[in-house]
Amino acid sequence: MLRTVTAGLDGSPESRAAAEWAAREARLRGLPLKIVHVREPLPVPVAQAPLVGTETLQSWAENLPRESAEGIALRHPGVEVTGELLTGRPADLLTEEADACELLVLGSRGLGGVRGFLLGSVGLRVLARTRRPVVLVRAGEQAADEHRMDPAGVPSAAAPFKPVVLGLDAEDPDETLLGFAFDSAARRAAPLRVVHGWSLPPTYEYAVAVGYDPRDTFGRHMAAGLAEVLRPWRQKHPDVEVIEAGRNRTPASALVEAADDASLVVVGRRIRDGAPGPHLGHVTHAVLHHAHAPVAVVPHA
Repeated sequence: MLRTVTAGLDGSPESRAAAEWAAREARLRGLPLKIVHVREPLPVPVAQAPLVGTETLQSWAENLPRESAEGIALRHPGVEVTGELLTGRPADLLTEEADACELLVLGSRGLGGVRGFLLGSVGLRVLARTRRPVVLVRAGEQAADEHRMDPAGVPSAAAPFKPVVLGLDAEDPDETLLGFAFDSAARRAAPLRVVHGWSLPPTYEYAVAVGYDPRDTFGRHMAAGLAEVLRPWRQKHPDVEVIEAGRNRTPASALVEAADDASLVVVGRRIRDGAPGPHLGHVTHAVLHHAHAPVAVVPHA
């Protein structure tokens, strides 16, 4: 099977930014790019008696993937780009596309508030069902945003990449997640900042109450555990600079802060076979809400 980077395109600014990001990622990976637009079938009464404007909408849907692919190919020479129009339920078809590709890229509006990130949306359903990595990209994302300033202090895609940031549970690390993050950093020749947030166990509060502050001791213990997890990966990827960032704070807040200086943020999603409803985890939810950098969600066991 030919592996691709696949981008879902619906014509929104978010999806167009995602398609451009996907083209840059396809170049880094040496893979072709596939642009997919999913058109939902018209209800039978409308199909039998089209309303004014329906034909124009259908024509727009048919032209969108082809015209977008042609434009992206011009802007990203050397990347093989194809466009495809599919008809059906977007969540179902995009999940199928995700499972058949190396990486799926979608636009993200980053909705906030108590409703949660993209609640009830196609993006949320795809994230919850696929076993392949999905990257979410905000509207307005530019290539220069992922890079350091040039020597003159001007944003430039020719400057080195900002770090790739990985959110990791050092007490329950996953090799799929680590492998994706190290590979992403290696392809960008970027540092990998591994963020591990932690809080004192409740039993340690008693020590604080009697005048002993155990945070330094516990912090050294957590740092040693993180270093042990990363040791074989450092050996496997000696060219990747690894920055260990343990923080005495919640994992979500530590990751969101680190995302301010990231080219890509990598978080995990545990696969829960048979579990009803989406399960992204509160840390992943928080990062998707608040991080402005592209976010890769990597499913793992």
